[in-house]
Parts: sequence; structure tokens; C-alpha cells
Amino acid sequence: MNNLITLLILSLLPIFSSCQNNSDYLKNKDYKITRSNQEWREILTPLEYHVLRNAGTEKPYTGLYDKHYEKGVYSCKGCDEELYKSENKYNSNCGWPSFDNAIENKIEYGIDYKIGYPRIELKCKNCGSHLGHMFDDGPKDTTGKRHCINSIALNFKPI
Repeated sequence: MNNLITLLILSLLPIFSSCQNNSDYLKNKDYKITRSNQEWREILTPLEYHVLRNAGTEKPYTGLYDKHYEKGVYSCKGCDEELYKSENKYNSNCGWPSFDNAIENKIEYGIDYKIGYPRIELKCKNCGSHLGHMFDDGPKDTTGKRHCINSIALNFKPI
């Protein structure tokens, strides 16, 4: 019985450890752009802070850039680093902006267990802001990847 309880605790450990505040996790990272939590709260709206600094998610089909196909560049809401080109955006019908690829060396890839199983988390390499997740159900004629990004984590600059 004790072995069963120990096994149960060990199997749940990744789930509970992933529930930590993302901004606490980011304190140990070195990014070009660093701000205190208070500074982030002063420049971001509460929802932007929730998504970018605490790895939250906006509701599907509510974001400004879900059905947006103007030519230009999408940048990080936290630091304005250019992340995605409009030529890599496509309609995945998932409710969030989707890209098959990012601008080279602009995205940090990690693993999170926030919903009980591993997912590839995407963050801005310049400031560490959470952007979304990557999945293997993207267009097969390109990368086969889907960068599923929160609209609220992005700015857009038309060309």
C-alpha cells in the first residue's frame, strides 16, 4: 500500500510542480529585456500580464489576429521583438493565430506540464514572455508544425 501511495505521489509531481507561477520561473533566466513583476504590470493590461508573464491563454476565437491576414510582421507584445512573418501565418481553425514557422532564433522552446501532459511551450527569446504552444498538426507541405499563439501576446506591423 505504501508503494502505491509513493507511486501515485511521484506520478503527480510533474503536474503540481508545473503549477508554479511562470513569472517566478522567469526570474532565474537571463533575457536581454528584464523587468520586475511590478514593471510588467505597469506596461501590460491584466489579461496581457496573465498570458505573457503567467503563461495563461486567451479564449479561442476572441483575439485580434485570429482571422488577420494582412502582410507584415508580428512582434512580441512584451518587448516588440519581431517573431513571425505574415507569410508563415495560416488558418488552422483552432481559434488562435497559427504559424508554420518563426523568424530564426527569436523563439525559446520549452516543455510545460500545466495541463497534465507535456506540451512544447513557445516564449520570446528576448524577454521570456509566453506566446503559446507548438503542435505537430501544421501544414504538411511546409514544416508540419503549428505555432499556436495568443493574439494578445502579439503586436502587428504592416509592410
